[in-house]
Amino acid sequence: MAKQLLSKIPAINKILLLGKTKELINSYSEVAVKSAIKNYIDSIKQDILNEELKEVPTLEEILDEVTKIVEQEDKNSLRRIINATGTILHTNLGRSLLSQKIKENIESVAFNYSNLEFDIENKKRGSRYVHLTDIIKKLTGAEDVLVVNNNAAAVLLTLNTLVKDKEIVVSRGELVEIGGAFRIPEIIKLSGGVPIEVGTTNKTHLKDYENAINEQTGALLKVHTSNYKILGFTKDVSNEEISYLARENNLVSINDLGSGQFLDFSKYGLPYEPTVKEVLDSGIDVVTFSGDKLLGGPQAGVIVGKKEYIEKMKKNQLTRTLRVDKMTLAALEATLKLYLDEKEALEHIPTLHMISLSKERLFGKADVLKRKLIDLDFDIKIEDDKAEVGGGSYPASYLESVVVKLTHSTLSSTEVERRLLEVDIPIITRIKDNSIILDMRTLRTREFDIVKAALEEVTK
Repeated sequence: MAKQLLSKIPAINKILLLGKTKELINSYSEVAVKSAIKNYIDSIKQDILNEELKEVPTLEEILDEVTKIVEQEDKNSLRRIINATGTILHTNLGRSLLSQKIKENIESVAFNYSNLEFDIENKKRGSRYVHLTDIIKKLTGAEDVLVVNNNAAAVLLTLNTLVKDKEIVVSRGELVEIGGAFRIPEIIKLSGGVPIEVGTTNKTHLKDYENAINEQTGALLKVHTSNYKILGFTKDVSNEEISYLARENNLVSINDLGSGQFLDFSKYGLPYEPTVKEVLDSGIDVVTFSGDKLLGGPQAGVIVGKKEYIEKMKKNQLTRTLRVDKMTLAALEATLKLYLDEKEALEHIPTLHMISLSKERLFGKADVLKRKLIDLDFDIKIEDDKAEVGGGSYPASYLESVVVKLTHSTLSSTEVERRLLEVDIPIITRIKDNSIILDMRTLRTREFDIVKAALEEVTK
């Protein structure tokens, strides 16, 4: 029986001569189509041998399946999705979105030659780092600037340059671990430094730092507890106290801000956090922070502070291995320029825009979406809910939000959620009370039509 079925399988060369196959080759490539045909024919043979197939598919059925395989394999692995979760800086979904206003600057640099490392005025080789120096100095008051590929790299480079083979004093309550098992004690050791823990998990006093200082001490380090919060009976030491103590003992004071921010978000319902400028104004020598979190730019690690320390970092051999490319520099410079006008930044940097959206505007968006979906087979409600900043920023703090709640008449919410992940542009949602939740803080108005089309498709 198996032998008879195997003999009925069409030859690959015969399939390649068909008109529909040639059309497929014109749309994709001969290599991709041949590979798909071979793989599918092999799977048919295996199913026959395993007695899982009682009849050989027709040529039409084979071509339909081959087309699906080719189309699926042609899709990029990294592709667009829609974030309806309410988590603004969703680490799994790419963190901050870049502003539409900076596209022209990125395109200009990416698709043309640029003065990346060329000093036009003096007609000689320049430094890629000068392109960000002026704008960041203007926004933060820093003496100098260096940008590397992420904040973990920024911390590593800072410690390796300034306090290698020295003791680095840090509070036990700030020995953080963030995503990807990035641990402050391990980074200190990797940099060549020696971590010295002081205080307790919930309380660290200035005298704890003072008592730890000896001739082997190189720096006092503060680390923002970006993904957790200690509540209750707590005490920590201020930036002003740390910087003063460091100066008195000829040590370097360093603050790893993690997310870092240029604006005060307390007016939008979040707890107060000092801005990068305020931390530098407190006297801290070196501050590090991320580019793709609260700043709203591309992935980068930004180091700002005293010129004498930044200059040393630029000469460290690690700097070349951690450097950023021209597209990152272009995106970051254009993003930072929006901060020169706070209103522009709040309106045009997506992360800031989502954080600052008023409840009134969120209800307005929800109403528009409800009316757009009204003819679908869902029970639709608009409700209050909570959103979060995410990305290790503002732990245990939430933003008031508004959601559109969808309950299908026959399909469970888990089934709708599963199907929404399989459409061309996957839609990431939450489930609550057996309903699909679409949060208006992260779901953008321009995406409403895509969401409607996806909901129509998955409920056919």
